[in-house]
Amino acid sequence: MSLLKLAIKSLLNRKASALLTLFTIAISVMLLMSIERVRVDAKSSFSNTISGTDLIVGARTGDIQLLLSSVFRIGHANNGVSWHSYQYITQQRGVKWAIPLSLGDSHKGLAVLGTNKDYFNHYRFGKKQPLRFASGQQFNHLFEVVLGSEVASSLNYKLGDKVVIAHGMGNTSFHNHDDNPFTVVGILEPTGTPVDKTLHIPLAAIDTIHGKSHTHEADHVEDESHEHEHEHEHEHEHEHEHEHEHEHDEINLVGNPKQITAFLLGFDSPLYTLQVRRNINQYKPEALLAIMPGVTLRELWEMLSIVEKILLLFSIVVVLISLLGMLTSLLSSLNQRRRELAILRSVGARPWHIFTLISVESILITGLGCLLGIVLFYGLMLLSADYLQSHAGISLNIALLSSYELMLLAAIIAAGFIVGLIPATRAYFYSLADGMSIKI
Repeated sequence: MSLLKLAIKSLLNRKASALLTLFTIAISVMLLMSIERVRVDAKSSFSNTISGTDLIVGARTGDIQLLLSSVFRIGHANNGVSWHSYQYITQQRGVKWAIPLSLGDSHKGLAVLGTNKDYFNHYRFGKKQPLRFASGQQFNHLFEVVLGSEVASSLNYKLGDKVVIAHGMGNTSFHNHDDNPFTVVGILEPTGTPVDKTLHIPLAAIDTIHGKSHTHEADHVEDESHEHEHEHEHEHEHEHEHEHEHEHDEINLVGNPKQITAFLLGFDSPLYTLQVRRNINQYKPEALLAIMPGVTLRELWEMLSIVEKILLLFSIVVVLISLLGMLTSLLSSLNQRRRELAILRSVGARPWHIFTLISVESILITGLGCLLGIVLFYGLMLLSADYLQSHAGISLNIALLSSYELMLLAAIIAAGFIVGLIPATRAYFYSLADGMSIKI
């Protein structure tokens, strides 16, 4: 009988302790692979908190400060971007789309963002995933609001509810815009990004709720449009309906604000990105800063690399504990197996056969534990992928094991073999000393 078959029969004879050790290793492998995959994908997802955007433009501060204020809604921008500069830059060659961002108001401590419809059409997160509506639609009128998923769930809002915006970003505000409540018309699906904690309103509504004359101007122009359309309804009905709709969107939803907090740019070709960025950073009418969000996000992650190191350390500790558990199991069963090993010696087994037998058993337990751990790992990934995406913004890559992960598995099997050498060495000397006479 070969040593491999003998090792398998020996493990089956001690199946209770062998299975317990195998499951311990399997769970540790599952945890290691899961933590490692989450660690790598968390880094990737963090770098893709905003994706598909070539440049973020704001007042000249620091790269990370601009990113935090415009994307993560953390901190306050000291200065804004004039509307004239926004219009001038967005008309440059190669600009495919632009999304204005106006921050500074809140609702129960949650950020309120004034923007345009391009936000819902061009904003991307994760691996260039678009924003999707769980219910409702994007705003089409001045006093309509679209809620992020977490806003709706935490405050128990639904379509048709009224929302009052407050001035300032604090949890407590002494200046609520009670005279201009907003109607909830849309709720976004979870993204795991700051979008979930944001209320989105038309850009023009920002000026309106702050008492600007926009409302009266919009009403005046809208009244004139209605009169003009009524006078010529039989002659140019479809033409004026289109003009009126376009005029309504431009005036009521975008308006003509004095300044905005920042804006996002997308280009027809990546070749325009560096050129336009250099032009913006050298823009003379006002001090502006253009950053590439992907690069800045990676820089920010490097500042938070301590989290990544802690996760990696935790993974290593988990594996070491499981291997020590296997060592303990093998050593504790060794004394009980001294008679078994002596019988093997009596039928012709040599000490190195005993040494090899124990070593093969440890490799079998470790190898089978790794295989079961991989199965558990993929099961856990499939079950938790949607939850991590919607609640933590981590987009898991459920793919074949990478070369690095295969190296980790090989290292675990090698470590299991090394750990198995300790009881194998003790069994070797036991077989030399005991022979057929066992002292119990």
